[in-house]
Amino acid sequence: MSSHGAPIPMTAHKSGPLRGVAEVPGDKSISHRSLILGALCVGETKVSGLLEGQDVLDTGRAMQAFGADVVNHGGGSWSVHGVGVGGFGEPGQVIDCGNSGTGVRLIMGAMATCPITATFTGDVSLNGRPMGRVTDPLALFGTQSHGRSGGRLPMTIIGAADPVPVRYTVPMPSAQVKSAVLLAGLNAPGETVVIEKEATRDHTERMLTGFGATLRTEESAEGRVITLTGQPELQPQQIVVPRDPSSAAFPVCAALIVEGSDVLVPTIGLNPTRAGLFTTLREMGADLTYENMREEGGEPVADLRARFSPEMKGVEVPPERAASMIDEYPILSVVASFAQGRTYMAGVKELRVKESDRIDAMAVGLRANGVDVDETEDSWTVHGRGADGVPGGATCATHLDHRIAMSFLCLGMAAQKPVSIDDGGAIATSFPIFEALMGGLGAQLTRDTQ
Repeated sequence: MSSHGAPIPMTAHKSGPLRGVAEVPGDKSISHRSLILGALCVGETKVSGLLEGQDVLDTGRAMQAFGADVVNHGGGSWSVHGVGVGGFGEPGQVIDCGNSGTGVRLIMGAMATCPITATFTGDVSLNGRPMGRVTDPLALFGTQSHGRSGGRLPMTIIGAADPVPVRYTVPMPSAQVKSAVLLAGLNAPGETVVIEKEATRDHTERMLTGFGATLRTEESAEGRVITLTGQPELQPQQIVVPRDPSSAAFPVCAALIVEGSDVLVPTIGLNPTRAGLFTTLREMGADLTYENMREEGGEPVADLRARFSPEMKGVEVPPERAASMIDEYPILSVVASFAQGRTYMAGVKELRVKESDRIDAMAVGLRANGVDVDETEDSWTVHGRGADGVPGGATCATHLDHRIAMSFLCLGMAAQKPVSIDDGGAIATSFPIFEALMGGLGAQLTRDTQ
């Protein structure tokens, strides 16, 4: 069952050329953070281009539950009247974060050093995901957490009444964990220090600085050291959310594998901590170009043009690149299926604790559609069949995972036989206009009656 209703079975049929302009939604990571940081200011933060997917809407409702005034003005324009750092009030109901691991973990961090109690839950997928990676460092501030076995939701967080600053080394590459600790550090006295051995997406650091926090980042023998001075008075901002590179990945990758395609995806965020997929695709020989490179709202952006690329070759993706493209491995595995030779992806065990076990989900579905895949706990290999070489013809399980659903639909656009998915409902969590956008480019997508 979909996280927000009955299952929506879908099928992608072999497509003619995909052509046109793909205006993908706003960046999900920045949208979440805009609402949360706006709620931690005193005054009005205005946001344009907000992603209005279910994940972000759930975060907006959570900020209202903690006392912020969140208003949708239409057309992606929102405002947040915040309550200030440490000003969260105790919510009167359980906070339902739906399918969003980013939302729940960041919100836990933001309330962890407020003297309040909140209970969090989510859909079946989110309630199966580990939260100990966040609640363990939050406990260092003096926060308490009580959840199901294995540190899973539903979970009650008791905020620290007298928080202390912490110094914490993140044990795995995770922007969510780093961000949760930094958000908790906002209401702790002194300096909170987060050390990450591998750089992850840095939207939280950029946005904290933009909202007026004192934060410095240094490279050391320990890794990347981020130091935040606690108890600032954050200043309301006007935020223009760039378009989401993780969403752009789908029309870009579909264009690369569908014969005759030429698709322009405008105003895509190219933060270097997020652009690993595009670097990898170009290494494979993809006809992918950056046009009109510029900076908007403190983030580098460009227009991406993707054209059919029948001569792509398999590559070895360096493990140190994983953090900059962790959400894009499912769709990369689809592109790799249409490349010549072997694509090897290592250092990706984080994929096993996403909305689903993404390595297993993609491996099972690709094999069912005629593609050979090898996997270990921390790596996987796709043996490409070349352009027009994927048989297709199977129905794939999505496990309530939006990226798995969209990846298999893109596979079907270029496979010899149609590819179906058991449930496309989860797509709405991050890319609610996916079906209409891809259809507008020429993709043949159908909803199947049960």
